[in-house]
Formats: sequence, structure tokens, C-alpha cells
Amino acid sequence: MKAPTNRSTKPVENHCCHRAVLFLCIMLPGILTGQIEKRVFEKADTTQRLIQGLIQDAVTHNPLGSCSVSRAKTASGTTSDADGKFRFLIPSTPPRLVLYIALTGYITDSMLINAGQDEYSIFLKPLPGSLKEVVIEAPSTRETQLKDDPQTILSVTTAALLQTTESNLIDVLVQNVPGMSAVKTGPNVSKPFIHGLGYNRIETTYDGVPIEGQLFEDEEVLPVDMYNIGKAEVILGPTTLLYGPDALAGLISLIPSLPTDTDRLIHGCAYSEYQSNNGLIGNGLHLSYGNGHWAYEVRGAYRIARDYTNSIDGRVYDTRFREGNASATAVRTVKQGYTTLNFTLYDNSQGIPDGSRDSLTRQFTKQVYDDPFDNIKNRPVVSAQELNSYQLSNLYQHIQHYRLYSTNHYTLADSGSVEAMLAFQENVRREYDFPQLPTQPGVSMRLSSINYDFRYFVPKKTDFETSLGINGLYQNNTNVDAADIPIPNYNLFDIGGFIFEKLNLDRMTISGGYRYDARFVGGNNFYVRTDTLAQTVRQVSLPDTAGAKLLFPAFHKVFRGMSLDLGAVFTVNPHLILKANVSRGSGAPNVVEFAANGLDASAHAYFIGDKSILPETSWQEDAGMMLKYPSFAFSVNVFNNNMGSYTYLIEQVNANGTPLELVPGNKTYRYVQSVAQIYGLESGLSLHPAAVKGFRITSDFCLTDGYNRSAFYRGKGVEGEYLPLVPPMKLLTAMMQDVHTKSKRFTLITLRAEIDMNAAQNRYLALNHTETPTPGYTLLNAGINLTIHYTRKATLHFQVQVNNILDKAYQSSLSRLKYFENYTYSPSGYYGIYEMGR
Repeated sequence: MKAPTNRSTKPVENHCCHRAVLFLCIMLPGILTGQIEKRVFEKADTTQRLIQGLIQDAVTHNPLGSCSVSRAKTASGTTSDADGKFRFLIPSTPPRLVLYIALTGYITDSMLINAGQDEYSIFLKPLPGSLKEVVIEAPSTRETQLKDDPQTILSVTTAALLQTTESNLIDVLVQNVPGMSAVKTGPNVSKPFIHGLGYNRIETTYDGVPIEGQLFEDEEVLPVDMYNIGKAEVILGPTTLLYGPDALAGLISLIPSLPTDTDRLIHGCAYSEYQSNNGLIGNGLHLSYGNGHWAYEVRGAYRIARDYTNSIDGRVYDTRFREGNASATAVRTVKQGYTTLNFTLYDNSQGIPDGSRDSLTRQFTKQVYDDPFDNIKNRPVVSAQELNSYQLSNLYQHIQHYRLYSTNHYTLADSGSVEAMLAFQENVRREYDFPQLPTQPGVSMRLSSINYDFRYFVPKKTDFETSLGINGLYQNNTNVDAADIPIPNYNLFDIGGFIFEKLNLDRMTISGGYRYDARFVGGNNFYVRTDTLAQTVRQVSLPDTAGAKLLFPAFHKVFRGMSLDLGAVFTVNPHLILKANVSRGSGAPNVVEFAANGLDASAHAYFIGDKSILPETSWQEDAGMMLKYPSFAFSVNVFNNNMGSYTYLIEQVNANGTPLELVPGNKTYRYVQSVAQIYGLESGLSLHPAAVKGFRITSDFCLTDGYNRSAFYRGKGVEGEYLPLVPPMKLLTAMMQDVHTKSKRFTLITLRAEIDMNAAQNRYLALNHTETPTPGYTLLNAGINLTIHYTRKATLHFQVQVNNILDKAYQSSLSRLKYFENYTYSPSGYYGIYEMGR
């Protein structure tokens, strides 16, 4: 059993509830393994054969539990128990069966199954260094290794995910991937950025399926069960060659924990989490079962939190949330490959903070009347009882996301292999911002998408590998009886094809490819008639348009783009690897960038698109070095990205320089384009001195600079030369000590301390008050992890973590809450909303 993190050792308020949760955490795995598991091997099956083995540490010869044992090119497998033993059903007459054995912190090994041998002994060699794995399993190309790929790819393991305490998955990844940052709107809303680029420039996939949502919305959460992610892989840089026009800045591949056990036993895993700052309570449960050809898994999770707190603002009103997840998977495995059928359901209700306060006491206030009767200066103060409540207010957003998809991988004898994916998903987003009409949404949109992906891998000949494919999507967006309509209804169709080549030489790997994309998007004339009584805007169509307003004229656009990639990896010697890559990417605009003309009330912004907008282009050069010895490892990657038609938002002002408010109380932003340059580096250092057993230090450093290269802004600094939303320099250093005990129950204790240093951001876009400077800050974190084997087949991972030990008051330069301020003068000297405290 694996349990996520616990932010504090403070007692939980709801004693009865959490005693029950703790009881389930301790007893459930024992119940599952001791009562539910049923052996059915007694049933004769002449088509199946049972193999078993023992996995040990090659140095200490200690048994290794939780090792992944899987068949090559299939989804079937099992895991070793606490004693390092495993049992596995395989076809009785396999053509040539290879098993992969993997465990975090060890070198992945492979083993050929012999026809007359059913028992095996396996010794894994320890891998010095960090928690980052070396195997890439995302369905981008054939399985490869980080050291053989010219692009900068970082893999975040299950152990790293569980040992990082944050309120959402994106913030967890930010702490593990140098070069990645997030634009935040509270603890549960983080938009991923790579090298200062985000939104529709980053392709985020779940099990290889692109996540389709309202990407332009800063309040749009990632519709993923964070307890169900087994590993994550992040590509830093353009990946449009393999993934299309929405991967101009990079890729985030979220890999769920799919069922692999085929030992005809029921396996269970439970999670429980409590974070003291915002009272976050999280619980999750996985159940899986498999036989020789079929494997099944069902999963569920529920998380709830109240308003978070810090030393400046106290509790930050309306940052609470409630999130539920459910999913199911079936896997069919045969000799030639496998097929999966998957369903996921995500449901999130999230408060909408607006930062309104009493001008003298700085206490948060709340809106109780609709416009025009609402007056921000006369709103009532939020009571202490309401600030401590888990109950959502009348002003919140509700996001539902559904997926039904299938993935397939099959070997075609001597004709190569194929991969195919087909997915249907629907994203339903509603924002409720009328306190006197709580059931009337301000924004209500339904986004339906069909994703497709087909890839063919040509049989390997000599040293060449060739793959080609086609992928894209069909999408429909519809506004549903809302008061505010920021974007029109539209239909979108994407299609793109690619070819990818790899040449494997003795000490060098050269890879490259070509892709062509086309995006077709269109919408009809969008007329609206206002229903003042119901606070809604109704869409009307010809001929019934009397008294109606043409909100969005009809549009039909075609965007085309070309992507190129060429890279090489050179192994100088067993310790030193050099990498270089050049890529050209093309990213098509999304609808909001060229067609937006409306209010997004939760963002407190009115957005205006640019009808003449062009696709963004990117020419990026990367160069890297990896140096590795038994006691330390060091890597560095530098990049330079020259962008054409770089798209960004700038605040609009009137002739007097005062912020323009087309809708009172809401700022106005317009999309504009320019040429731009973004460059920087990421480096990582891992020390693992042999003289101090179990001790290691990891340090990640990243630096990104972004400039508007338009001649008009040359030399103007913060008044237009610097790009917006560029993260400051960051250094994250962690020190860990593993203590292996002689106890059979408390087998491992890990102590961890972190120093998170963020420099000041004085290179920002001050033009029209779009951004402001941000002071630097340093956070201290510490934690302890315990691994407890309390039965032969059940393991408990228990973690206590304290973040921001010194209760530092700080604002991230990428936090939108920093700008939620209604007054030009504050008696306390603090403006905007601060980040989470201890």
C-alpha cells in the first residue's frame, strides 16, 4: 500500500472521521490480501504455465519488494512481494518471451524465459543518483532511454510523486522538473508552463490521450486523479513532430497505474492524506485482478479542502474545493499485443476568489447582491465560521470531465508493429457568479472531442528504425444558457501526419523527422438576445433576430504548419554523453486568441481576440551533457528558442493610462503578436558518496529569459521588451538519508530536507500595468518517510511532511492571486493575496 503525504503532525479536527480513515489505511490491505485473494491455480489450464522467482539486491542480497515484472511489449505483469518473490502465468509455448524487471533506484534488467525452466533468481544493481528513471514508456516512439534521446526528457517516478507534498499534480511536477513552472489561481488550480510558454502550447496527455478542456481559462483545473498517476514524463521543448500543433512548448505525459498483475489474485491499494493548512482530506482506493489474458482495475478518489491560510491574509476566502474521481480499465493481452478499454470520470467544484476586502481591516468580504446593486466597498465581512467551513459558497465553478478511450499495440510478425488510440471525451464547465440567482451560470460551455492516433513501426533493418503516423481530433464547443459568452460556438478538425527516423551507430544515435498539420475551424453568426430578468443571454437564429445583437460574426479559418526535427546523441565514453537537437515547430491558434469578445467573470477579465492572428512558429536549438560516475551525476541542457508570431495578452488602458473597463470592475485584455526570443538552461547535480551509506544530495537549477524582439520595444526594458509570465531563476536542493533497519516490519526510514530558492523577478511586462515586480523568497521543507511491512503481503508507506517551515509570507511571480486587489492604498502595506503559509 502506498500513502501520499501528510503536511502536518497537528491533530485532525474530525476525530471520528479520521479514526475511521486511519483504520481503513492500516487494515484494508490486510483484508484484501488475507480475505479477498483467491488462488485458482489449481484449475488445470494447459495453455498457461506458472513461473516464479526471487528478486534481490545485487550488492546486499536483500530481497526487493514492489519490483515491476512485465512481459515485453504487453501490458501483463506482476509485482514482487515483501520477500522479493513473484509468480507469473505465461503462455505455455511462447515464441520468445522476455521479462523486464524494474524498481526505482535500480538498473532495469531483462530476462529471457527458457522453455524448461520455471524458477529464476534475479539480482538488480543499485542505480546511484536521483529518483528520475531512465526508461521512457510514453507512446511517442519505441521504448528508448533518456541518454539515447537528443531532446530534454525528464521522468518523474512513483516514489518522487508520492514524496512531494503539494495540493495538485502540476505543482508536484514543478517541484521535480527543472524548466517547468505553473501559473496559479489558488492551491488547486495550476496551469503548466515550460520555458515560459503555456496554455495551448503544451500538450498534456493522460495514458497517451490528449486532455481536451477550455485551455484559455486560467481557472480550468487539470481533470486527472492525482492518486492514479504512476509516473510522469516531461519533454522540454517543441514536440509538434509527434503530437501536433498543441505541443509547441513541450509535452506532459501522465501515465496512470494500469493493471499488470495476471496472477489470478485480487490486489488492493489504499491512499489517505491530510494537509493541515487548508484541512485537505484525500482518500483513494484501487482494486485490480488479472488472469492469463485479462486484467481489470477500478479506482476511486475523493478530496476536499477549505480555504488556505497565510500569515498576511489569514484564511483566503473561497479557495476551497471538492473533487471526486472514478475510473475503470480492462486489458486484453494476447501473444501479438494488447488492447485496453478505459473510462474516467472527474468532478470538481471550486471556489472563485475575487480578493474583495474591507478597506481598513483588510478582512475578506463577499458579494451578496447581483449587479447593479453590488458595491464592492459595502460588502459584508466574511465570518470566521464561514472561513473555516468546507461548504462551498454560492460563487463557484463546476467542472466535469468524462473519457472513454481504447489503446492498442500489436506486433505484425515480420511486418513491424502498430499502435492505435481512439478516444471520446467531454468537458462541461459552469461558473456560478450570481449570488441572488445561485442556479444560473455566468459561463456554461460544453466541449466534446474525438481524438485519434495511428502509428506504424516499420520492421527494423540494419541500424535504421522508421515510424510514421497520423493523428488529430474533431471538436465541438457549445455555449449553454449563460449570462457571459467569452467565445463563440465552433467546430474544429485537426489532422497531421509524420515520419520519424532513427539511425543507431556504434557510439552515436541520430534521429529526425518531418510533419505537416492542418487545422480547420469555423462557426456561424452568433446572435444573442438578453433576458434581463433571468440574467441570461439567449442565442437566437435567423429569421428570429429582431432586437438581437450579433456577438460573433461567422468565421471559417484554416491554419497550416510544418514541423522538423534533427538531433544526435554521442557517447564519448561510459561516463560522458553529449546531446544536440534542432527543431522547428508550428502551433495553430486556439479560438479564444482570434475570436474572443466577452467577459470571463471568474478571471475578472474581458478578453478581445485578434481576427488577423497567425500561427506561432518556433525554431529551438538544444545542447546538453550528461556526466555520470558511481558517486555523482551531473547534467546540463541549454536552449534557445526564436519565435515568430508570438502571442500574448496585454492589458488595455484609456487615453489617461487608466485601466480600461468595458465591464465595470473587470480589466480588459487584448491578444497581440510579436517576434520573441526565449533562452536559458537547466542543470541537475546528484551526489551519492559511497562513504556515507544511504545519503544523497540532489540540486536542480533553472534559468529562463524572454525578450520581445520587436524593433519598437528594443531597449525599453519593463515597458515592453520583457515577455510576460517568464519564471524567475530557481534553485531546489534536497538532502536525503535512508536508514535501513534490522526490523522485519520497519524496514526503511527516509529523512528529507529541502531548500527552495526563488530569485526576484525584475524582468516583467510593466506596460499598461500588465505585471508588477516580485521579490525573491526561500522556502524550507522537511519530512520523514516510513516503510512498514506489517504482514507478508501488505506494506504501508507513511509520510509526514512540513512545507514552508518558517511560515514565509511570499507571492509567486506567476500567481494570479497576486493581482487580486481593489485598492490603490493598503493600511497594512501589503497588496494582493499571498501564497500558502506553513
